[in-house]
Amino acid sequence: MEYMPYVWLGIAVVLAIVEISTTQLVSLWFVLGAAATAVCSATFLKGQLLWQIIIFIAISALMLILTRPLVKKLKTNEPVSTNSDRNIGKTAIVITDIDSEKGTGQVRVGSEKWSAKTKDGSVIKEGENVKVVGIEGVKLVVSADNI
Repeated sequence: MEYMPYVWLGIAVVLAIVEISTTQLVSLWFVLGAAATAVCSATFLKGQLLWQIIIFIAISALMLILTRPLVKKLKTNEPVSTNSDRNIGKTAIVITDIDSEKGTGQVRVGSEKWSAKTKDGSVIKEGENVKVVGIEGVKLVVSADNI
């Protein structure tokens, strides 16, 4: 059982790699529990596997309980607007005639150019103002009705 500190360190390293490779807090508590258990098994729990497992579970649970308020603060339930989502509801100007049937049309929203199509399939001429009502793929869906 002299090798158990190395086993616990190996477990901590594997769990740390799992934690690093994910975008969520998944195994941080277990990394800390395994590292603490490695220290305990190297010092005063030599050969006592049951106590090592109990220490691992206890420290992991304690870390989970202590960090839960921090994790709750970091978590947000609000949707985050992405690059294109922020354009919905804005007014755009048509810079190339929009004809959904032909698949042509461009609009300018602020300083950005976007491919566009109409919500109802109608044709909108260059120079008209339209409202962005949605996004389909890489095209803005616009409507002249909602301005």
